Amino acid sequence: MKQFSIISSAVAAALFSQSSIAAVITGQVVDKNQQPVVNAQVHVHGKSQAVMTDAQGEFKIDVDSKGQLHVSKDNFIDKRVDINGDDQSVVVTLTPTSVETVVVYASALHKNSLEMISPVNVLSGDNLKNKAKPTLGETLKGLPGVNASYFGPVSSSPIIRGLDGPRVKITQNGLDSSDASRIGPDHATSNDSLAAEQIEVLRGPATLLYGSGAIGGVVNVVDNRIPTDNIETLTGAAQYTHDTVSNTNTYAAKLETGNNGFNFHFDGTKRTGDDYKTPTFELPEEHEEHEGEEHAEHETANSVENTFIDSQTVNFGTSYVGEHLTLGVSYGRIETDYGIPAHEHHGHAHEEEAEHEEAGHGEEAHEESVFAQLEQDRWQGYMSYALHNNWIENISLRVGYTDYKHAEIEDGEVGTVFSNKTTEARATVEHKLGLWHGMAGYHYTESDYDADGEEAFTPASVTKSNALFLLEEKQFGDVTVELGARIEDYQIDSAVTLAEHHHDHAEEAHDEEEEAETINYSADFTNLSLSAGAIWQYQEGQSIALSVSHSERAPLSAELLSNGVHIATGTYELGLGYHIEEGEIHFEPEDIKQETATNFDLSFRRFIGDFGYTINFFYNDIENFYYQQNTGYFFDEEHGLEMAEEVHDDAMAVYQFTSKDAKLYGLEFDVHYQVSPSTLVKVFGDSTTAKLKDDNNYLPRIPANKLGSELQYTVSDWQFSLTGTHYFEQSDITAYETKTEGYTLFDASANYQLDLGPVDTQLYINVDNITDELGFVHSSFIKEKAPLPGRNFSLGIRGYF
Repeated sequence: MKQFSIISSAVAAALFSQSSIAAVITGQVVDKNQQPVVNAQVHVHGKSQAVMTDAQGEFKIDVDSKGQLHVSKDNFIDKRVDINGDDQSVVVTLTPTSVETVVVYASALHKNSLEMISPVNVLSGDNLKNKAKPTLGETLKGLPGVNASYFGPVSSSPIIRGLDGPRVKITQNGLDSSDASRIGPDHATSNDSLAAEQIEVLRGPATLLYGSGAIGGVVNVVDNRIPTDNIETLTGAAQYTHDTVSNTNTYAAKLETGNNGFNFHFDGTKRTGDDYKTPTFELPEEHEEHEGEEHAEHETANSVENTFIDSQTVNFGTSYVGEHLTLGVSYGRIETDYGIPAHEHHGHAHEEEAEHEEAGHGEEAHEESVFAQLEQDRWQGYMSYALHNNWIENISLRVGYTDYKHAEIEDGEVGTVFSNKTTEARATVEHKLGLWHGMAGYHYTESDYDADGEEAFTPASVTKSNALFLLEEKQFGDVTVELGARIEDYQIDSAVTLAEHHHDHAEEAHDEEEEAETINYSADFTNLSLSAGAIWQYQEGQSIALSVSHSERAPLSAELLSNGVHIATGTYELGLGYHIEEGEIHFEPEDIKQETATNFDLSFRRFIGDFGYTINFFYNDIENFYYQQNTGYFFDEEHGLEMAEEVHDDAMAVYQFTSKDAKLYGLEFDVHYQVSPSTLVKVFGDSTTAKLKDDNNYLPRIPANKLGSELQYTVSDWQFSLTGTHYFEQSDITAYETKTEGYTLFDASANYQLDLGPVDTQLYINVDNITDELGFVHSSFIKEKAPLPGRNFSLGIRGYF
């Protein structure tokens, strides 16, 4: 017993005690002209302790073993210098990059955007402020490989390489945003771009850290609501923008301060806008002409009705940052009302039209519109303890609780209410074992989803997951190798109502629904994810990266258990657990297999000198790919399921989730050339092909390919940019889709820097869709009813102090 105690004490001392300092490294960081680089960060690779260079570029850092110094500075290529564990002096020369470099918080191992093996884009600074839109999808859609689902300008989620919804994880500071945007395309994401410090887009599977919902990628919104660095003075920012296309006014403000390690953060936004205007377009016919009626002329419109927004957000956060310990907590509140375009009730359209004519365009007509009231309360906590020893570098814990509610208001009354309460915790241990540097962790999530009302096509469910993950990296000369694994237990519990819909009279169907049986359903899956990748820095500022990953995903409750009318998309939806036999719907959820993706990524990058590029090739082989297929049936509330030859006017097509093997492949690129110190030219584009493997048919709603170019010009205090993006025709479609014509959008911006003493002020004007081009988004469920906005002038001012 005594011997065991001695051994335990020795192990504890080795793991959790501060190691003695073995050496002191001094040095200087300079640029290629031998001028000092101020505020460069110097730290021992694989450890948290860091120092900053002074006005002469000099630094001193204590080390406890041999290893590498990692020297980094924005817009310079990172440099690594071997140290032997003895006192020594070094001179480090940094080379400027031709692209902006920032630390990617979603990477977990403190990598910047140039060191990442997986392709990544980061929007930050003024670039993010200029591109920020009310939704993440519209903010990010100009990036190579990224598009938007577009259910109007206030409900638009990002699509990465043709994948969206439950395959793209949207996180806030590394924790799930926990809204209902993955349940339906008419549900807005709860993230606001204006409050973000940066937005990171990780392409390809990121399931190791973020779970099976990241099988297609991750969008991580980073803000500073829990400050992790000490703030010494009062700082702040304010911004106002007016958009002419929708008469939208946006206000945003941020304040931060701190003292003696205690830090405080506040930010808030307010946005109000009307329906947006478009070039004149032809509305689709809603109903077939009855026999004997004359064919009416198509109706046209130059705006999309019911696309208003009234939103406000507020976030508070505080933290304590010490030498070893960081503790913080934050609270955020979102309240948003937004219109849901093309939201109609089949079977009542004619009556509503008549009521609308009687009511005119006044207050009663406004009450008949369908809009959403979104409310979210979000609490987050953060703890980090840096041990600074030879084995364990850092222990951290992130926790979050989100209470989300989304009510749809119909005719002035509450219709359907969606709610989602989510608890999440992520604990990680960053370590260094020999020459391997990595992270091990545990990830827990519990989501309690409910829907009540006419559009509650998915039953209430509770989803839980428990996961363990490990990520390790090691350098072999100019090559860095990264290996990872994750095992996840995933469970869904729900009460399923076994209502059948068939060719009976309405009275009989109503009686059957009253007697419908409810059963408790539970499904349990084990998801395994593995990854291996390497990046070769074969020359300074040039690299090749290759990664291979295996990822598994279990179905969401919406994909598995849906059974009802989805009014937003105008369809009747069935989940994987149902099948139709002789005009009747049966619930038989046997042999549900996980979606399994094997993804290959190959990237070529150059980021030094006047010419640079990033070119990514990808191939994604997916077994049991979940997608919605047209069953050939139609559903009518009065008559139940119908075949095509006997369909009534107001019947909706029945779509069912099914699983088949699929392949997605393509490329994305971003090339830039610094013509002169004041002029930069970019060319960018992407292409994605998505097919079923058995019959080579195309998958539905895959975004069109795009090709664009941007010119940036700076003179004195002025910054100008002009961007042209061509979206090609999308004719690679399924049997139940229509092709989408191509279009070209031209956007321009001008910023002017004002010198107002202590306030750094910027005036700006952005012009979107300069030529007032009519464009339809192929990936949208309502593309014919909601084209893109017309010409828009954004006028604004922002200031920092």
